[in-house]
Amino acid sequence: MNRADLQRLSTVRIREAKILLKAGEYSGAYYLAGYAVECALKACFAKGVNRYDFPGKESLKLFTHDFSKLVNFANLSDELAKAKQANLRFAASWDLVGKWTEESRYSNWTKDDAEAILDAIVKRRDGVLPWIKQRW
Repeated sequence: MNRADLQRLSTVRIREAKILLKAGEYSGAYYLAGYAVECALKACFAKGVNRYDFPGKESLKLFTHDFSKLVNFANLSDELAKAKQANLRFAASWDLVGKWTEESRYSNWTKDDAEAILDAIVKRRDGVLPWIKQRW
């Protein structure tokens, strides 16, 4: 899997999350929205290694679903801290999205939950995904 694959996957997962939200499948929408962020962060990491390839299973520490670890692996920690400090709405979006975990797929999420995470991820001005896309 390479950077372009991860970018495409992120875009597809957001589209699928929106479809699920419209269909009233809120838990699936919530989970896929967070998964889109995970893919986007992995694309940021891939930008800096092996001609944009994501490392194989030998680098197991990178096969995490933890956003803070992925931000750190992508060398975005300082940039993220500055962005959050400069824009409180972005900070609120990031904090909401940061509550997502891989275990989210085992929970039941409401319409409000799914709408909130999708909004925090995709909103043009203060969303998490537009910020990540500037760095992937």
